[in-house]
Amino acid sequence: MIEGLKEKVVIVTGGAHGIGKAYCNGFAAAGARVVIADVDKPGAEATARDIGAQALPIQADVSNEDATKQMAAHTLERFGRIDVLINNAAVFSVVPMNRGRIETIDPEEWDRLMAVNLRGLFFCCRAVLPPMRAQKSGKIINIASGTVFAGAPGRIHYVTSKAATIGFTRTLSREVGADNINVNCLAPGNTLSEENPTEPMIKFRESSVSLRSLKRIQMPQDVVGAMLFLASPLSDFMTGQTVNVDGGISFL
Repeated sequence: MIEGLKEKVVIVTGGAHGIGKAYCNGFAAAGARVVIADVDKPGAEATARDIGAQALPIQADVSNEDATKQMAAHTLERFGRIDVLINNAAVFSVVPMNRGRIETIDPEEWDRLMAVNLRGLFFCCRAVLPPMRAQKSGKIINIASGTVFAGAPGRIHYVTSKAATIGFTRTLSREVGADNINVNCLAPGNTLSEENPTEPMIKFRESSVSLRSLKRIQMPQDVVGAMLFLASPLSDFMTGQTVNVDGGISFL
């Protein structure tokens, strides 16, 4: 177990399902107090019940600024501080998206995806920065995607949002470094994150195996170790960086 996370207060947006849920379980196992913030209130509550007393479920639509402010306020009311923010919420799987080419993407879907994946990132960071600045410490980990480096066709709106996440991470790290706040980015590869995957989805996830140095499907648990590292004191002198976890497809 990675040391230094015991009693830390960690917010995971989109924490009720998939990789986000794996992050929540990983932090709980490391002794952290975990806030599961998700638009799916019953899902957040179920994950919190599984974790136990050190978990707090919060319903939050990250594309709504007031909701992110309330998320931070409820966290402070319950735990008194915010040590780590994981910006994991995204339109991707649980909130599905069009995976077709550019001609097939509806402009309204483009706007909704950007509202969650980018405006949500913006709002969540702004919500937690005041307490982090006051305590002169904090870790923010944004979630990008291996699709940024692959340039594969399809879902161009999603890939665009994740490329922008990397730029956002680099700029924010410059803006908050003087307050001893680290901002890094984690880029998972093609991960079997669906809770009830269909046969076509499994085949799609299997399609990356031949491209990897490590010849197997990537699972949510494969990303948790890197996440715990970025949130822990082990990464205290690391900021503005993107950590790629894809089993050896792209080498940055």
